[in-house]
Amino acid sequence: MSLRIAIMGTRGIPNHYGGFEQLAEHLAPGLARAGHDVTVYNSHNHPFQGKQWEGVKIVHCYDPEFLFGSAGQFVYDLNCILDARERNFDVILQLGYTSSSVWGLLFPENVVVIYNMDGLEWQRAKYSRLTRRFLLYAERLAVRFSSFRIADSPVIQEYYSRKYGIGTEYIAYGADVFDSADASVPGAYGVEPGDYLLLMARMEEENNIEMVLNGFCSSGTTKKMLIVGNMSNGHGKYLKKKFSDDERVVFAGAIFEQEKVHSLKAFSFLYFHGHSTGGTNPSLLEAMASRALILAHDNAFNRNVLGGDAYYFSSAAGVRELVDGLVRGEAEEEMLRRNFEKVGECYSWPDVIEKYERFILRSVFVFRNERNLVYRRYSRE
Repeated sequence: MSLRIAIMGTRGIPNHYGGFEQLAEHLAPGLARAGHDVTVYNSHNHPFQGKQWEGVKIVHCYDPEFLFGSAGQFVYDLNCILDARERNFDVILQLGYTSSSVWGLLFPENVVVIYNMDGLEWQRAKYSRLTRRFLLYAERLAVRFSSFRIADSPVIQEYYSRKYGIGTEYIAYGADVFDSADASVPGAYGVEPGDYLLLMARMEEENNIEMVLNGFCSSGTTKKMLIVGNMSNGHGKYLKKKFSDDERVVFAGAIFEQEKVHSLKAFSFLYFHGHSTGGTNPSLLEAMASRALILAHDNAFNRNVLGGDAYYFSSAAGVRELVDGLVRGEAEEEMLRRNFEKVGECYSWPDVIEKYERFILRSVFVFRNERNLVYRRYSRE
């Protein structure tokens, strides 16, 4: 069965931003190669301005986020939904719910709406109490207006089952197995291969970057700490000001080229993953695929992915102890091997794409059968 599928909720493809964009960048061409007619909605000011990419149709919609900040995302999502009403889609795959679920009543009729429920947005420390209340409201709307739902972590899957009594399909993110690290890349950022620690994340409080840096700066290591991420937001500026006096801390800014990202992870002595909310995090899978030795924030999401194949921290003191005391040996090499194998076995993009296609096809079948059953009952009455 060939379907007309729309993917919404991202700034667009190819990826120039984050996790959902990375998912769409792999998923959309994969579904197109499987014979489906796939459309991805892009922000009007996305760097790629073409109407087709890798066999995927691109529709640009006006996105005023550059004028109004996060509030502009609501307008962008509304514009995407209104445009979709003029097209004959079979399926709308909505990635995330924060700024789209409030427009749930406007989704086209007779279309299967599948929500990827993302992480538990209301837990994010960067949001005020009022914003968190709104995010819980948006979460409830997403449950109400979606036909079917996807969770990228068993932890999130269990949350929706417990709180709302609904089923979700578990489909994790994917990662590319990486085997061609370039030893010249670290030098471009002022560090030497194998002699630096690495943290790569958005500058947000729930990623525990301050905790990691507090622990690192109180340690006695002579190794440098490379921080990769856009420092232009408020928290980024705060971190840069606070830790700029320590010459061991190197702020590299944002890096989107995947070859560089993988090479930096591959040649790091230790890789810090401080994310404490969300589901299966793409950057964590990339670190596993790059054979990085991982020090992860101790929470259910990270433990679900890594199990015993990482070291964990929950405080600055814990970071300091690991930095000062950890010596890489055979046990650590075994961790790297097992994590690398997990990527191929559990998180490969071909497998993720196949799972999405199977779930979409199954959802359409169930949706249409249920509507036909309702129609037949109505006709008899």
